[in-house]
Formats: sequence, structure tokens, C-alpha cells
Amino acid sequence: MRIAFVGLGNVGFPLAQNLLRAGHEMTVFDLDASRAAPLVGQGAILAPSLPAAAAGAEVAITSLPNPAAVAAVVPGDQGLLSALSAGSLWIEMSTTDAEDMRRYAAEAAKRDIDALEAPVTGGVNRAWTGEISILVGGDEGVFARYRPLLAAMGGEIEHMGPIGAASIVKVITNVLAFAHLWASGEALMLAKRAGVDLAKAYHGIRISSGNSFAHETEGQLVLNGSYNCAFTMALAMKDYNLALTLARDTGTPLPMAELVHEIFTKASDTYGEQAWSTMAVKLLEDQLEEPLRAPGFPAVLPGTGDR
Repeated sequence: MRIAFVGLGNVGFPLAQNLLRAGHEMTVFDLDASRAAPLVGQGAILAPSLPAAAAGAEVAITSLPNPAAVAAVVPGDQGLLSALSAGSLWIEMSTTDAEDMRRYAAEAAKRDIDALEAPVTGGVNRAWTGEISILVGGDEGVFARYRPLLAAMGGEIEHMGPIGAASIVKVITNVLAFAHLWASGEALMLAKRAGVDLAKAYHGIRISSGNSFAHETEGQLVLNGSYNCAFTMALAMKDYNLALTLARDTGTPLPMAELVHEIFTKASDTYGEQAWSTMAVKLLEDQLEEPLRAPGFPAVLPGTGDR
């Protein structure tokens, strides 16, 4: 297919690369044109502008850092949707606001453009290996028609319902992941201060009922000391704010999420918005002057690529 891919960040780049390797024609666009160089070397065309990227595309895919970026790129007379042809498809793979997504999809429909939301989850390393999970919202017929295209980028693919449903589930999963990460850090700290070997404690938790995806993956990055999950505090706070706004709008109390949000807010203030979100655990390490380190753990998760 002829694909326009917009946004070549930590997640967008490997997703675009997976599509190239699957044999699709691709035009790419990013405000930082240097990000496109490796893809151009693999056969992609670097567009000089957003309209040029969309010209002639059967499918346009956006992978952008936050709702503000989506709002700047997608809607309106100068946006991506205005540059796409009738009968094409727009796939939004950013984590964005559900109400915004519904509004953009309605605009797309007025232009006779199909829309799917397809936020990804499961760690940046799995985007590189093509195993990342994809949550999809939109018309089931459109989803079925383009599922093979999504399968070229990811592993497990689940249809969540109409437009907006996938965005909601995505931020919910992130809130769970942040809570699991913090709980894993507390557990490891308790093990260390009680005199247990940290590597053995990690593996004991990993095979137990107390295991979580965050412990199994990001726990390794804490124990290494790199914290390099390729996901920043800024992105974590964006997702948290989307979830807490949803909670307020639905009148749903989330006392645990509020507590962990306070922890991540402090971590963001302490280490900066561009620090890795995994560094939330460092608050506990710094407070107790007890680094959580053990030999044999990787600085990045297996499968993470290099541009």
C-alpha cells in the first residue's frame, strides 16, 4: 500500500520501519527531518511538508507525542485530513484524548475518509521487534479490512469498540503500569533492606503471583541503573492527566491512581520532564540512599533497536 507516516519518535520510527520491511511504499514526515534518514536509506521518501506526505496516500498514520501535537497536525484546512483523498484511511497511533479522537474521526467522515485509532502498548522494545500490542477503536468492517496492515507493525491486536474506546483503555493500562512500577520498586527496596540478594528477589517475584509486566520489564532497567525505558516523564504525566480527567468526567474515584500520580509528579519535578518515567523509583532510592542495583540486568530491554 502507499502509506504516509507522520511522526518518527521512539515508537513511530520502528513502526514505520516494520511497514517498510513488509514491502509497503512509504512517504515519511517529521519536524526533525534527520530522524527519517535511516528510513530513506531503506527506501522511504522524505516529504518536505505534511501535504506532500499525504499526497496520493492510501493510508496515513500518525504517531505523535501528545494531544497538542495531534491537534496541530490532523484537523482543519491545513491539517493532514485536508490533504488526504476521499476513500483513504487515517490511523491514529498516538495516545490522545478520546473526545478529540471522536471529533477528528467525525471530520474525517465528512471528507469520506475512514478513521481508526490504534494506540500501542507493551514497551518500545516490542515496537522494534514487531510484537507490540495494538488497541483499536473504530468501525469493525474497517478494522477487519486493514488488520493485515496493523499486523505488519504489531503482535496482539484487540478491537476495543467504537472510536474513543481504544484511547480510554490505553490510558487505563498506563495508569496500571505506573502503579505496578512503583510497587515493584517498593518490593525490591524491602527485599534489599531485609538482606535478600536483589537479583534473586527480582526472579522470585517474576515467577510469583506478585509479578507484573512492569516488574518483569522495567524492573530490569531499575536494577541496571539505566532506567532507559524510552518513555519520558512528560509522556507519563500526559497519560496520567488524560486518565484523571476521564475519572473526574465519569465521577470515578481513583485513590490509588491519585497517590501514584503524586509520586510521578514529584519525580518529574525532581528529575525533569525528559527523564525516563522509570526514574520514579529513584525517589525511593534517593530518599533511603539505597541504590537498587544488581549485576546481569540489561541497560535496554532486548529487542530495542538502534537507528
